[in-house]
Amino acid sequence: MIVSEKIENLINERKKLLPDDPRINEIWDELTKIFSEDEKATIEYLNNCPESQLEWISEIFEDISENLQSEDFIDTLEKLQKKFPDLDLEMDISYAKEALNN
Repeated sequence: MIVSEKIENLINERKKLLPDDPRINEIWDELTKIFSEDEKATIEYLNNCPESQLEWISEIFEDISENLQSEDFIDTLEKLQKKFPDLDLEMDISYAKEALNN
């Protein structure tokens, strides 16, 4: 089970950082680890998370995909793109698809 509060805290921490801050990688690593532990829980979380969180989580779609190696994960991302058309997830989803084949 994914703890929403933990994800929210990490995302809030990430929001405060400048784009070139090296601590971003630490946050990405921690989020990737959480979302790579249980594919079903990850898909459930993403399907229910708010648009504002999904935007930040999309930064690590590729890393999650590389770890999960799951078509279901990719399908979920594509559905989320349709659910939230104002988010530009196309490039992040493309990278996630490429990671699936590696």
